[in-house]
Amino acid sequence: MAAVATDTISKLKSEVAALSQISENEKNGFINLVSRYLSGTEATHVEWSKIQTPTDEVVVPYDTLAPTPEDPAATKKLLDKLVVLKLNGGLGTTMGCTGPKSVIEVRNGLTFLDLIVIQIETLNNKYGCNVPLLLMNSFNTHDDTFKIVERYTKSNVQIHTFNQSQYPRLVVEDNSPLPSKGQTGKDGWYPPGHGDVFPSLRNSGKLDLLLSQGKEYVFISNSDNLGAVVDLKILNHLVEKKNEYCMEVTPKTLADVKGGTLISYEGRTQLLEIAQVPDQHVNEFKSIEKFKIFNTNNLWANLNAIKRLVEADALKMEIIPNPKEVDGIKVLQLETAAGAAIRFFNHAIGINVPRSRFLPVKATSDLLLVQSDLYTVDNGFVIRNKARKNPANPSVELGPEFKKVANFLSRFKSIPSIIELDSLKVVGDVWFGAGVVLKGKVTITAKSGVKLEISDKAVLENKDINGPEDL
Repeated sequence: MAAVATDTISKLKSEVAALSQISENEKNGFINLVSRYLSGTEATHVEWSKIQTPTDEVVVPYDTLAPTPEDPAATKKLLDKLVVLKLNGGLGTTMGCTGPKSVIEVRNGLTFLDLIVIQIETLNNKYGCNVPLLLMNSFNTHDDTFKIVERYTKSNVQIHTFNQSQYPRLVVEDNSPLPSKGQTGKDGWYPPGHGDVFPSLRNSGKLDLLLSQGKEYVFISNSDNLGAVVDLKILNHLVEKKNEYCMEVTPKTLADVKGGTLISYEGRTQLLEIAQVPDQHVNEFKSIEKFKIFNTNNLWANLNAIKRLVEADALKMEIIPNPKEVDGIKVLQLETAAGAAIRFFNHAIGINVPRSRFLPVKATSDLLLVQSDLYTVDNGFVIRNKARKNPANPSVELGPEFKKVANFLSRFKSIPSIIELDSLKVVGDVWFGAGVVLKGKVTITAKSGVKLEISDKAVLENKDINGPEDL
């Protein structure tokens, strides 16, 4: 490491040591991350010529997985090895909601978290097993989640919460922690990405607790992915084949061109993210021809392997620098991703799963799909309507008037029927009546200053509507 960096790190160490808000583990983790980043020795780009397309041994097609055991006792034994972990650090701010994103109501008055608890409770009741639920919160969501979890005390699911690390934002100008410049409020800190799930699981004491209860595998996913439900075939495969890590991937569509993909690289299975791609190859990365799959962020990992790797400080995932600005000061958040850990585990694989296991709700346009007749909810499981023949979902683009959940809900008397919809684009001040049916390609544009109301029970098929006269 260059002398400059050594001085910077010594200075940073003493400044971080004075931050009483965070633990020794957090201080050490942060210093390690910054040291790695500043050393400049880590390759940021892959060598393009070394990339190989993974074989079916490495990325296993879902339909080749063995069927799960018929015997309920064998299923119970399998499920008793499992822990479900949801990444619950995100806020609902982009959708205009306060508090954790997981408490946004998805359907029938049930939140993401309600659905997750009902799903696991259904499994526990059906097989007499004990699959616990872990929620990894951030300092942004911890207090709210703690209160909400009390609702579930009577459910047949053990719920554990723990916090991911809290790191100080790094001032770009002089590489010092923002809180030591007087910014001690929430703006001085950040959660360092979901790659932090592995050390946080150990530092919280939860990892040892779960191992002592005979648990072997953790299924990690984003709390807003409604398709990320426990899958017995996947769990059975990992236990049988002794795979320490599994990433669920699914075929890319044009909507997923930015998602990370799995490659074989220097003999290991590795996640390739767009940030690691040399500029001249970005278009090739985005093409569906060469890189046919992307990471759903549904991840499975062996708990003993996590313990071994964290304790050896071996999980050195690629660092993602995320530049921000706080009160005019340029800062950096150094983050890591859980999917990038795949190359450190032994016998790591991908499984190419059906698209139904990837149903994230990132915006109100996704909420429209999930609340419509395209889906039903059964025992907490969100199930796609068989009446839709097209395997792909309709593409939905709603204008800024629909961005916040409350505004979105007020603009629909009821959610339209979209079973036969291909695409919907809504621009401007548009309001939907009850029982509206949308089919084919529909574009609705309200001119500036004009309120456009779609009447109750209207059927719009392959229409381009630019004003009341088109209705």
